[in-house]
Amino acid sequence: MNNLVLGLRLFWEFFKVGLFSVGGGPATLPYLMELGDKYQWFTMQELTNMIAISESTPGPLGINMATYVGFETLGISGGIIATLGLVTPSIIIICLVAAFFSKVSENRFVKSAFSAIRPAVTAIIAVAIWGICKAILFNSTDGNFQPVWSVIILAAIILALLQIKLFKKIHPFFWFVIGAIVGLVFKF
Repeated sequence: MNNLVLGLRLFWEFFKVGLFSVGGGPATLPYLMELGDKYQWFTMQELTNMIAISESTPGPLGINMATYVGFETLGISGGIIATLGLVTPSIIIICLVAAFFSKVSENRFVKSAFSAIRPAVTAIIAVAIWGICKAILFNSTDGNFQPVWSVIILAAIILALLQIKLFKKIHPFFWFVIGAIVGLVFKF
């Protein structure tokens, strides 16, 4: 496939992700899972690595992942194209909302629409979380799910620690560092 066609496909696919992933970065995950299956731009294991890298670097998850996928697919130009594709719908929508929102914000239909969007976004994010949990906590080869006990135990320990008030105050970056160290030491 020539680079122009691939670039246009990257832009269009990430434009759709940006248009329909209401709720921010985590809401992009189901769409990214679909892209991996549809175009074989990345595997589920690579997606989990992208999530880890994107969450560990500054910036919004969705934009970091679009840049990563674009770069892996088409180099620097692909990273730029995918990122532009992802943010273009938001820019258009924000401009439209800014122009009209003050006039319609008290409209009962607008309020009802926003109320209905919230549970839909919650469901989309829940599906994404479940898919990521399956990929990280279980080796899914040929549809068989084999638990990765070391990862499950580490996740359970961190989840338990985060229930303690003292640990809730620790900056998330600390948990990334600890996870990276544990991964290097125990070679998860």
